[in-house]
Amino acid sequence: QVQLVESGGGLVQAGGSLRLSCAASGGSLSTYVMGWIRQAPGKEREFVAAMPWSNINTYYAESVKGRFTISRDSAKNTMFLHMNSLEPEDTAVYYCAADRDYGYSANYYLPQLYDYWGQGTQVTVSS
Repeated sequence: QVQLVESGGGLVQAGGSLRLSCAASGGSLSTYVMGWIRQAPGKEREFVAAMPWSNINTYYAESVKGRFTISRDSAKNTMFLHMNSLEPEDTAVYYCAADRDYGYSANYYLPQLYDYWGQGTQVTVSS
């Protein structure tokens, strides 16, 4: 059982930056894919970024490519989301999520397939 705890959200002006962290516990993550999913008020959950723990590949939603970077500290079982050039449209609750990695990268983009979730952290971008 994987437990996930996010931190690092807050209020920032448009054009600013934030870094989110996700601390994972509950065992080895080597067979998992880790992702960031966000949900804005009144909208469905939206894939943001993902990375398999077993390799260095990264995957991004088109809306955040070039602005957000997903990374990890494997020794600390911690994943990060570096968010630059933030826009009001990025305002949402950001969730850290994990799922067993079966090697199908198309699945990484589907929020409904992630089995483990953190409690979420609010990111608010003011204009």
